[in-house]
Amino acid sequence: MHSGLLARPLQLAPLYGAASPPAALPCRRTPWARPGLGVSTATLRRPCRRNPCGAAKTERPDRRGFRFAAAGQLSSSPRPQREKLQVAASASKAAVQLQNGLSLQSSQYVVPEDVRAAGFQIDADELTSIVESRDTERLTEHGQLDGIADKLATSLTDGISTREGLLGQRQEIYGVNKFAESEPRSFWEFVWDALQDTTLIILAACAFVSLTVGIATEGWPNGSHDGIGIFASIILVVSVTATSDYQQSLQFRDLDKEKRKILVQVTRDGFRQRTLIDDLLPGDVVHLAVGDQVPADGVFISGFSLLLDESSLTGESEPVDVNEDKPFLSSGTKVLDGSGQMLVTAVGMRTQWGKLMAALTEGGNDETPLQVKLSGVANIIGKIGLFFAVLTFIVLSQELIGQKYHDGLLLSWSGDDVLEILNHFAVAVTIVVVAVPEGLPLAVTLSLAYAMEKMMNDKALVRQLAACETMGSATVICSDKTGTLTSNRMTVVKACICGNTLEFNDPLSSLSSELPEVAVETLLESILTNTGGEVVIDQNGKQDIIGTPTETALLEFALSLGGNYKQKRQESKIVKVEPFNSVKKRMTVILELPGGGYRAHCKGAAEIVLAACDKFIDGSGSVVPLDKKTANLLNDTIETFSSEALRTLCLAYRGLEDGSTQEEIPLQGYTFIGIVGIKDPVRLGVRESVASCRSAGIAVKMVTGDNINTAKAIARECGILTDGGLAIEGAEFREKTPEELLELIPKMQVLARSSPLDKLALVKYLRTTSNEVVAVTGDGTNDAPALREADIGLAMGIAGTEVAKESADVVILDDNFSTIVTVAKWGRSVYVNIQKFVQFQLTVNIVALLVNFSSACFTGIPYPQDCLPMILLVSTCLPSHGLLTHARRCAADSRSTSLGEHDHGHPRCTSTCHRTT
Repeated sequence: MHSGLLARPLQLAPLYGAASPPAALPCRRTPWARPGLGVSTATLRRPCRRNPCGAAKTERPDRRGFRFAAAGQLSSSPRPQREKLQVAASASKAAVQLQNGLSLQSSQYVVPEDVRAAGFQIDADELTSIVESRDTERLTEHGQLDGIADKLATSLTDGISTREGLLGQRQEIYGVNKFAESEPRSFWEFVWDALQDTTLIILAACAFVSLTVGIATEGWPNGSHDGIGIFASIILVVSVTATSDYQQSLQFRDLDKEKRKILVQVTRDGFRQRTLIDDLLPGDVVHLAVGDQVPADGVFISGFSLLLDESSLTGESEPVDVNEDKPFLSSGTKVLDGSGQMLVTAVGMRTQWGKLMAALTEGGNDETPLQVKLSGVANIIGKIGLFFAVLTFIVLSQELIGQKYHDGLLLSWSGDDVLEILNHFAVAVTIVVVAVPEGLPLAVTLSLAYAMEKMMNDKALVRQLAACETMGSATVICSDKTGTLTSNRMTVVKACICGNTLEFNDPLSSLSSELPEVAVETLLESILTNTGGEVVIDQNGKQDIIGTPTETALLEFALSLGGNYKQKRQESKIVKVEPFNSVKKRMTVILELPGGGYRAHCKGAAEIVLAACDKFIDGSGSVVPLDKKTANLLNDTIETFSSEALRTLCLAYRGLEDGSTQEEIPLQGYTFIGIVGIKDPVRLGVRESVASCRSAGIAVKMVTGDNINTAKAIARECGILTDGGLAIEGAEFREKTPEELLELIPKMQVLARSSPLDKLALVKYLRTTSNEVVAVTGDGTNDAPALREADIGLAMGIAGTEVAKESADVVILDDNFSTIVTVAKWGRSVYVNIQKFVQFQLTVNIVALLVNFSSACFTGIPYPQDCLPMILLVSTCLPSHGLLTHARRCAADSRSTSLGEHDHGHPRCTSTCHRTT
């Protein structure tokens, strides 16, 4: 597949010569070039991954060639992948535009026979070229959006049909939404890589000579013992190394599959449902929201204020508006704002993103910082061993060579003389072998791979291998509140409507009779229209609510009051939507009312929305001015709800003269409807996990957008806010001077009403000024900068957006703070294991080196080569397997003891000892 894609753009070459354009295929329009690969693709490949001819076969870099490598090779790194994507995308765009100029616009499109036979009226190449070239004229030729939908045999409202056989036909014609994967490397390829090690090559040569000379001089089997022993040690080392690397490659392939397990919302058979991104097909109707990654190429159906970030493809930092006039969406771009629906037109390798990724497919073979550092150490020790080996060879051989020179027999060598020289050479090689800590990189690889596997079992998906070791050094964890410290199962338990505070522990149907009808109707209209959620009917005919936990809680509240979601949405036409964002902390919609006129509904942070109100609905249902006394009572209600650990939201509305011409939705002049208090209970085990962190020297800080009173109540319940700790709001935090922050931040435990920029500023300050190793949790699109800035970015797997997950080093699959603590335990386990192993390894190697060198130089009797297999066994294989046994015991202990403590004699591992290590 790759070679075909690579060859296609080369058809553009005749433009510069006399050759004619490529001939049209039968029954089709002249084929369009598939951009994204092409001539520029050769520059996208890593030199160590591809051969010079551009063949698809990849070569694994020599991970164990560190012993005699230059130091510069250890620190070299490839250029960023984003830059490659942007270069390829630019070439792609140019190729499409150039080929566009060649196409015969007057030619009539002819449906291929196989496509027509399957029940469709347009083929995959035609759909791909329309979106990639952003060709609105050809879109018009096919009947615009409705025409494309008809030709794809789909409905813009009900989606595709999933009746038996239809999905298979669609897949056969249009392909599946998966990227082409390179063939997995076999175990024997890893064996071959392991055999390329310089030390093992020298050792093999020595073994061969020793075996040959030994058999020639002493006969079989007495003369073969040394050679066979060395060969056995080589086989042992190669087997362990190849097995480790092979298992690690399989783990990385499994992790890549886990990363593709992304659920998207689609409409099929008239029902809105969630499906895996790999199961998308052309004709699917996909629902997009803020933070989503566009899963395939497609065309805009409907939506509000849909704004995309296409920088990963084009390099342009300016967001792109998507609407009826600019309807094309590309796979791999991200939704920055708004919401909408798209019709999928191309999937998998036919998308521009798929073609680019095909040129950049890489395994997880990059070394972590710890591996690089230890490889450097091993490299230095190897050079020292090489120096002593040469010196030993000279000392042992100088007597024989001097005697021959003195006797004038320098050119006359007997078999015994040659055997003696070979023995001296074998001793020198032995010194090299025992000096180089062969097991050091193997131990790191085994430990990290084992930690990754077990962290996956503990609901933590490691995206960056270095996070396994970095998390062990964390000294501060900046955690979100909602969904991480709390269970994210929200329910409306209190409300203040028409000045009356009401509790809802029982069914709410009686509430409608206690409040004025106009207040209830306005409340229902506000909740059911100003929402990012949706009430749908599933395949079983049951009512289901799709949306965030907050939206779900509000919709459940409205339905319990007797609200009808479908009817209310049909009565009022939504003219404009301003989605919720963490800066304004509100969501607003403009409705065109059935009886004429327009109305804006607003909901958001209680104190912010209340400050925008100048009227309210009183107990009789009348709209009256909001005086200072009533405003103070409502603010007191907000504080009361917050002190009870309730999340508070305020709902309001205002009339508009002409909502269709409103460029900006008004921020003032609203009428207060009510305040709702939403309960989100703290997760089980969070308090114990926070205590474990504190006892291990890790400070936990809560960073949330909630009201400060709610944040303080939850923080106390979790054990984060202590008697000497401080809780401040983002507005106050932003006004502090660097000198004030120096004194404030060590005591600050809660940052409430914070914006993403506040979180980013806090992370930067902790890393630079306080020299802390910072782990940050995030779930929103705006959290991406803080996740990238932190030493360890932790994204939420359930509530997190795809943008947040891509920016993170680790994805917490269950959104649980206790899982974050488990990740820290595994990180510390890696460091403790490596620390103990380095201590053992260097002790063995240095002692063996000094003993052998001293024995050879001062007594002339080095220890025999028969010991070499045992030396390699002790210094390479047994410690590595012992390391894994030790890791399992540490893991078992970490489930029953506090973070950093072990029952079998390990000292508590503080952050200082990690940095020292």
